[in-house]
Amino acid sequence: MAAINSVTDLSLDGDIAVLTVNSPPVNALSAAVRDGIKEGMEKAGADPNAKAIVLICDGRTFIAGADITEFGKPPSGASLPATQAAIENAPKPVIAAIHGTALGGGFEIALMAHYRVAVPSAKVGLPEIKLGLIPGAGGTIRLPRLVGVEKALDMITSGTQIGAKEAQASGIIDEIVEEGKLREGALAFARKVIAEKRPLKKIRDQNAKIEAARGRSEIFDNFRKANARKFRGFEAPEQAIKSVENAVNMPFDEAMKTERQMFLDLLKTNQSAAQRYVFFAERQVTKIPDVPDDTPTIPIKRVGVIGAGTMGGGISMNFLSAGIPVTIVEMKQDALDRGMKVMRGNYENTAKKGRMTQGDVETRMGLLSGTLELEKLADCDLVIEAVFENMDIKKDIFRKLDGIVKQGAILATNTSYLNVDEIASVTKRPEFVIGLHFFSPANVMRLLEIVRGDKTSKSVIATCMQLARKIGKIGVLVGVCHGFVGNRMLAQRQREAQKLILEGAMPWDVDRVLYDFGMPMGPFAMSDLAGLDIGWSKQTSSSSTIREILCEMDRRGQKTGAGFYDYDENRRAKPSPVVEKIILDFAQKKGVNRRKISDDEILERCIYPMINEGAKILEEGKAIRASDIDIVWINGYGWPVYRGGPMFYGETIGLDKVLAKMKEFEGKMGDDFKPSPLLAKLAGEGKGFKDAKVGAG
Repeated sequence: MAAINSVTDLSLDGDIAVLTVNSPPVNALSAAVRDGIKEGMEKAGADPNAKAIVLICDGRTFIAGADITEFGKPPSGASLPATQAAIENAPKPVIAAIHGTALGGGFEIALMAHYRVAVPSAKVGLPEIKLGLIPGAGGTIRLPRLVGVEKALDMITSGTQIGAKEAQASGIIDEIVEEGKLREGALAFARKVIAEKRPLKKIRDQNAKIEAARGRSEIFDNFRKANARKFRGFEAPEQAIKSVENAVNMPFDEAMKTERQMFLDLLKTNQSAAQRYVFFAERQVTKIPDVPDDTPTIPIKRVGVIGAGTMGGGISMNFLSAGIPVTIVEMKQDALDRGMKVMRGNYENTAKKGRMTQGDVETRMGLLSGTLELEKLADCDLVIEAVFENMDIKKDIFRKLDGIVKQGAILATNTSYLNVDEIASVTKRPEFVIGLHFFSPANVMRLLEIVRGDKTSKSVIATCMQLARKIGKIGVLVGVCHGFVGNRMLAQRQREAQKLILEGAMPWDVDRVLYDFGMPMGPFAMSDLAGLDIGWSKQTSSSSTIREILCEMDRRGQKTGAGFYDYDENRRAKPSPVVEKIILDFAQKKGVNRRKISDDEILERCIYPMINEGAKILEEGKAIRASDIDIVWINGYGWPVYRGGPMFYGETIGLDKVLAKMKEFEGKMGDDFKPSPLLAKLAGEGKGFKDAKVGAG
C-alpha cells in the first residue's frame, strides 16, 4: 500500500486498484482529500497492472460532504471540478463503494464514478438546500439524468437522504453488497465489470430521462405551486428548480457552469450565512462549559408524567415513541381516559398517513399505563409535572413526589414561566430538580428548554441533555428567570404588538408584517389559534384590555369562530369590522391619538426589543451563547431559519443600528426601550454577540 498523502492510500488487489480515503471523522472533502483522490486516480489510471479502480473510505462513512469550514475562504488544493474530472475521465472503470452517508459534495463525487455499489445501510442525498445553497458540483445537472426530473427536484429541494434500496430502484446504485463486506463486494463487482467488458458509463452522456421532460415547463410550474408554502421566503429552492430546468434545456457544460455560478451567488447571501450559522449552532448547543462530556448520567428506564391534558399527553408520546415506558397520572378517570384516547388518536392518524404501522401504534400504546394514584410513580427514574401554571399547585405536587418517588430519580417541571428554584425548595433533593419546558404540541415541536436550577446537579443536566436527543428534541440549557429565554423575549414582542394596535395599526397590519418577515403567523393570529381565554377569568374580567373585551363578547379565537379576526366555516380568517370598532373606541376612551404607523416601525418595535432582551439574557448568564438563544427561537417559535435567529439577525442589521433605534424609541416611548448595557458595549466596540464573554446558566 502506498500513501498518496496523509489521508489517502493506493493499493493493488490483484488487478484492481483500491484508492482509500481515511480523513476522520467523516471524510469531508477537504483540500487534502481532493488532492489525494485526484493524484490517486491519475496514478491508478496510469498503472498498467490495474484494470479497474475502486474508490472507498475507511471509518464510519463514505465522503459525508464538503468541508463547510472552507466555505468563503481562499481556495487551496485541487479544485472539486478537477478532482471530479480525474474520476470521470479515468481510462478504466471507476467504482464508488458507499457506506454510511454520501452527501452533498461526497455524493457528487460518487456520481462521477462509472458505477456505484453500496451496503444496505448506506444513504445518499444532496442536503445543500439546508445551508441556503444548491449543489455546486453537478448535483442538479447529473441527478435528473439518473432518476428523472420529478425525483431529482424532490431530493434536491428537500435535502432528504434516501436509503440504498430506494437509490438502487431509482438508478443511482448499481448493486447492493453485503453489510460489513463493502470492500469484498466492491472488488467482486469490479471484476464482473472487467469480465463483462462493461463500458465507462458517464452520467453526463445519459440524456433519456431529461429528454422526456424537455418542452414540458408544466412539470416545474406544478412543482413550484405544490411547494409554494414550504419554500416561502427561501431563495435557494427557486435556484435549485431553475438549475434542474437548465439541466433539461441547456447543453451539459453550459448547465454546469450556470449551476456553479448560482452556487457561488447563493454563498454570498445573508440567507446562506444564516443557515450555515444555524447548522453549527445546533451542534454547539450540546456543549456546556462546566458539564464535561464524561459526566455520569442516570439511566432513564421508566418515566412518570403528571397531567394527561394536551401538554402531558404530548410529552408522554415523545417517550413512548422512543420505546420508554410511561406512567401517566390524572386526578379524575374521565380526564385520564380522554387524554389516553387523544394519544391513541394521534398515533392512529400518523398510521393512516403511512408514517407508521398499526403494529407500531399498539407497541407504543402498550408502553403506556394510566393511573389516578401518584404512588404509582414510586419506581420512575424521571417524573415530569405538566399541570396548571400555578406555583402553589406545583409546590404541593413536588412535596408529595419528594416523599413518594425513589431517591436518585429526577423530578422535573414543565413550567413555562415559574421559578424552578422555588419549586425545588419544597423538596429534600433540590439537586435532582430541573425544568423541562416542552413546547406545544409537545409531540411535534423540536425545542426543549432545559432549565438549570441553582442546585441542579451536573449529572441531572447531562442526563436531560442526552435524553432530549434520544426523544428527538433539541435541548437548550437555560437559567432560571421569568419566562426563561423564549417566553421572556416573546413578552417584549407581545407588549409592543398590543401597544401598536392602540396607537394606529390594526391586528392584521402587525400580523402581515411579521408573516412577511417569515414568521409562520403573527401574534394576533397566534392568539386566536391558541384561544384568547387562556389565563382569562370571567369573574375577574373588567374590560381593561382589548383581549378582555373580546373574551367578554365570547370572541375567544378560532374555537368560537371569532377573536381578533372573523372566521368562516373552514377557519379562514378575515379582518373584523367589529374588532376595528372595539379598538378605535378603546383608544378614544384611553385618550390615545391614533396615527399612521409604517411597516418598518411595526417590524422594528416587535423585533428590536426582543434582540435587546436577548442581550440582557446573555448578560445575566441565563443562556450560554447567543447562538443558543437563536436555536430556541428557530425551534420553538418558528423564527425563519434563513434569518438565523433574533441575535444573528441583530448582527445582520448591525448592532449599532439596533442600538440607535432603541435609543430613538426610548426617547419617544420610555423605558420599555432602554438598551441593554451589553448591546451598548458591543455596538460601541463594533463587535457582535458572538464576541460576548458571558456566564452559563
